[in-house]
Amino acid sequence: MARDTSARIKLDRRTLLIGGGAGIGLVVAWAAWPRTWLPNLTAAPGESLFGAWLKIGSDGHVSVAVPQCEEGQGVYTAFPQIIADELGADWKMVGVEPAPLNPLYANQLGAEELFEAALGNLPDTLRASYVRRSGLMLTGGSTSVRNFEGELRRAGAAARALLCKAAAARWGVDWQACGTFNHLVFQGNHKLGFGALAAEAAEQRLPAKVPPRVGDEARLYGQPLLRLDAPPKVDGSALFAGDIRLADMVYASIRQGPVGETGLARIERAAADKVPGMLAVVTTDDWVATVANNWWAADRALDAMRPRFRTPDPVINSDTIEAALSSAFEGAGSRIAETGDLAAQFRGAQLVAAEYRVGLALHAPLEPMTATAVYRDGRVTLWLPTQAPGLARAAAARAAGVAENDVILHPTMAGGSFGAKLETDVAAQAALLAVKIGRPVQLTWPRGEDFRRDRFRPAAAGRMSARIDPQRRLTGWLAKIAAPASGRELAERLLHGDALPASGLALGGGDASAVAGAVPPYAIPNFAVDHHPAAIGVPTGYWRSGAHSYTCFFTESFLDELAHVAGQDALSFRMAMLGGQPRLARCLQIAAQLGGWQGGQPGSGQGIACHSFRGSHIAVLAEAQLTSDRRVKVERLVAAVDCGRVVNPDLVMQQIEGGLLFGLAGAVGCATGFTENVADVREISELRLPTLADCPDITVELIRSTAEPGGASELAVPPVAPAIANALQAATGVRFRRLPLLSDLE
Repeated sequence: MARDTSARIKLDRRTLLIGGGAGIGLVVAWAAWPRTWLPNLTAAPGESLFGAWLKIGSDGHVSVAVPQCEEGQGVYTAFPQIIADELGADWKMVGVEPAPLNPLYANQLGAEELFEAALGNLPDTLRASYVRRSGLMLTGGSTSVRNFEGELRRAGAAARALLCKAAAARWGVDWQACGTFNHLVFQGNHKLGFGALAAEAAEQRLPAKVPPRVGDEARLYGQPLLRLDAPPKVDGSALFAGDIRLADMVYASIRQGPVGETGLARIERAAADKVPGMLAVVTTDDWVATVANNWWAADRALDAMRPRFRTPDPVINSDTIEAALSSAFEGAGSRIAETGDLAAQFRGAQLVAAEYRVGLALHAPLEPMTATAVYRDGRVTLWLPTQAPGLARAAAARAAGVAENDVILHPTMAGGSFGAKLETDVAAQAALLAVKIGRPVQLTWPRGEDFRRDRFRPAAAGRMSARIDPQRRLTGWLAKIAAPASGRELAERLLHGDALPASGLALGGGDASAVAGAVPPYAIPNFAVDHHPAAIGVPTGYWRSGAHSYTCFFTESFLDELAHVAGQDALSFRMAMLGGQPRLARCLQIAAQLGGWQGGQPGSGQGIACHSFRGSHIAVLAEAQLTSDRRVKVERLVAAVDCGRVVNPDLVMQQIEGGLLFGLAGAVGCATGFTENVADVREISELRLPTLADCPDITVELIRSTAEPGGASELAVPPVAPAIANALQAATGVRFRRLPLLSDLE
């Protein structure tokens, strides 16, 4: 995905389109931006730069720079669609390319969502300054459209204004009398294409105020436009990390030690040398890699060497993880949220209590960790899929012993991620191998290694307590959640705590991101959420929807139990407490209507759950049964979704449907135990993922909304598991309080 950098483009105030909105128009505030942060987008011959976000060619093509990782969520379509709508472009003439590393593309909202443990306690101005100056280009937390829509609109509007000014200069008219439509600038009977005006437009001076495009005709925003990345993925021309081919390139496989303080103890090098194509072995204290003229030979040689690592201490097994969660409750915990006087409400009252648990979950994307690296003349060049390109570049620089400015990174599309490609290990390993071998190296983790060394969704436990008063109202709620401080761990690993501004990162205690989503959306007059940090001894990371994946399971399962205790229908019980959440209440009503809700009666096999986060709302109705061979059979999932204003409804539908299936996978499988510091799962077949034959009938209703866009890519994951668990309770009369479901029966 290397771009042609032969064209040197003059960058000045006329060609920079960087600014913020104010008033009723779109204002470009040049002075508000540090002048050293100039766009470094490059243009090929015949292209003209329009700031940091787009280029227009003399043939009329529009190329939009996207700083986010395309991992299947559709960002390579949504971003160009926003700009093209504001520009008045013809969709057939719009393309996309990865944006270069630049603080201009820092994802402020993404940093706040992913690194709340490190940045949450900082003042707003300091937090914003740190994210921008650190150049934190991040993909995650369902933040792409939410963070960048305004900038994309301003970029499209500014380019449109410059095109209109260029056309007006030719025609001798007021530029504000000109408009754009279908890749043309028009005024009266005058018409000129974007390509014919691009070079002149780039030389125009930007107006002080740029009005937004008006009119509802021929708008692209909100339309189900075809994905720009679909055709190349279908015909095989899309470039993934494993498709990189360079002259004199070799291939590497890797084996890393168990979790904990370990080290390489022994390898049988002679056995590896017998494998045809084998070239070299590279070892460090933490891993051993084999290099060959093809990857299959490298992986066979690795197995033949039978690497042995020192057994770490302490020994981590499934039972020690469970014990760590239980012992975490013995401490006082840290209060993360509260309202009312819960102690007074609970004093002397008869409480309803239940405990729920979830196991370690794997990311398991189809594409394992992969990176290609070249080291020449003191510089490293990398090709890899990454959700954090700046952090990956920094990791590669440290491993290779070069300055960050001496690392060139070409981001590729990702074959799935779900949070896994926030991690930077593979970038560092590939860079070091390139330095050691002296040839281009493509490193691909074997599937088993991808599972063994995953940064897992943490195991967690929730002890829930509540009071139902004599009028059968929920008046008190306490959620005590034992889980690793995964947000703090992620920030320390990726941001390197010593480089962070002063914050609460090193203070210990509770981690709000480890219990995110645990505050119930319901009008409960007295509630509290406590985090009990659990040292489970297993590295954890960000997994699609983060802590919401288990806190929603705790909350919505317990709500169902409380409805049974109160003798009420589970839907009515929820609706009575959602007067202050009309959008979520509407989702519940629509899901119940579409699914033919029967009140959760015994034998109905129906369950319902809802959740709000990232500015969006969803309710899910599930129909499920337990088969004679003790398997969970989910027959139907119905979802009602309100995620605000939608850029492309097809993209949202794809993400909701995919999220429902991802949530189903997390409910019935996608987990691993641990034995002597190593994950038990080695193959995809061991994950018990739902197959095509297992997939339920899915119905999704997108509720039209004029609210600001909310997140969509993670929204559907959290409520699926509790909806299924609630359905199983209705079908069998048995309450399942552990994920994966049925794991406590094995």
